[in-house]
Amino acid sequence: MASTNHSALRTNMSLPGDGLDAARMPGHWLLARLGKRVLRPGGAELTHWMLDALDLGPRDRVVELAAGLGATARLALARRPAAYTAVDRDAAAVAALSVLGAGGPTRVRAIRSDAADTGLPDGAATVVYGEAMLTMQPYAAKRRVVREARRLLDATVGRYAVHELCLLPDDLDPALADRIAADLQDAIHVGARPLTPAGWSELLADEGFTVTARRTAPMALLEPRRVVADEGMVPALRIVGRILRNPVALRRVRHMRRVFRRHSAHLGAISLLAVPTPSQL
Repeated sequence: MASTNHSALRTNMSLPGDGLDAARMPGHWLLARLGKRVLRPGGAELTHWMLDALDLGPRDRVVELAAGLGATARLALARRPAAYTAVDRDAAAVAALSVLGAGGPTRVRAIRSDAADTGLPDGAATVVYGEAMLTMQPYAAKRRVVREARRLLDATVGRYAVHELCLLPDDLDPALADRIAADLQDAIHVGARPLTPAGWSELLADEGFTVTARRTAPMALLEPRRVVADEGMVPALRIVGRILRNPVALRRVRHMRRVFRRHSAHLGAISLLAVPTPSQL
């Protein structure tokens, strides 16, 4: 996520939430507009783990679902895969993502499409991944996205990875899970419904995958140490300055942070690596 590329991306595209009141827009859009570039629940560290686990290399054909602002795209492109395709529903994001690899060895393209119905050919990818997007979907929609990832993957060498919010522990009281989901929705203005680690594994298994590696991390998106680690000291200070100058944003960020802290014992981040189950080939 080179800062130079990020700055160029922000200059060349409108950020999500244009025209929306800061009091009502989804929390991740608000944070993006305040300058936060790493919006993954496990931060840049868990994203790096995910890409390492995928073992991206020059022979890979990569599809990123809901690529967004292109933060992870730049990390993937640094590994010089043969091809990279970004899928996103936002037209401005697609336009900016399509030029990320200009002059590099990777064939880069971006398409405006839904993660559950990309329109790409069967077996088009050796690697598919998505971050911080399944959490925001109802369960049936989660399954459709995972099913699409399975369809896109090469049957013999395909790998799939996700990086999402999770609930802890696996035997969490369903009533408490509902309260956490309600609090998250109230804070971030998105119908987030994370699963437990076992729930995420079960979702992947039900759609023809076998989980081969998993890592969890604290959900510390708005904690100062994580912000500095993800963004760098100077960008982090700029984000804080923008928040302090915007009373509505300050209230929203404080509310989100309170909710994250209130449920810190039961909220985490998870990344899972999976391969197509042989019986499903």
